[in-house]
Amino acid sequence: MRLTLTVNGEPYDIDGVAGTESLLSVLRLRLGLSGAKNACEQGQCGSCSVHLDGVLVCACLVPAPQAHGRSVETVEGLAGEDGPHPVQEAFLACGAVQCGFCTPGMLKATEDLLRRCPDPGEAEIKDALAGNLCRCTGYRHILDAVRMAADRTRALEARP
Repeated sequence: MRLTLTVNGEPYDIDGVAGTESLLSVLRLRLGLSGAKNACEQGQCGSCSVHLDGVLVCACLVPAPQAHGRSVETVEGLAGEDGPHPVQEAFLACGAVQCGFCTPGMLKATEDLLRRCPDPGEAEIKDALAGNLCRCTGYRHILDAVRMAADRTRALEARP
């Protein structure tokens, strides 16, 4: 089938997509966007998280045909023309990036949380990250990074 979708603001037409192919496979193998990781293929780890029409999803669970005509935002689209997104900056500043395998999903989950809740409490942060697994950091640095990202995002939005 022919798949038409928008990824990080860029339109794509992709021929020969199998009905059984996942959105993750299309992003990684056909478009060369390797940010979303292929780890569990069961939607359990969060490393393949992307926004599909503004909703956070595990790309490994989305059949590619379901993305036809829709908009996808990957971790590659997080940074803007002015540089890294505040979430990316906070993860670096707090040492929340270890091996990097979970990082794209953590970044997208944090971005999603801050879109919905600009001043999250501890319980809201933990709930938002519950679908993301990390084997390296022990989560303390990640939680610190989310709090810092929230502070930085609110500060940027408060500027006149």
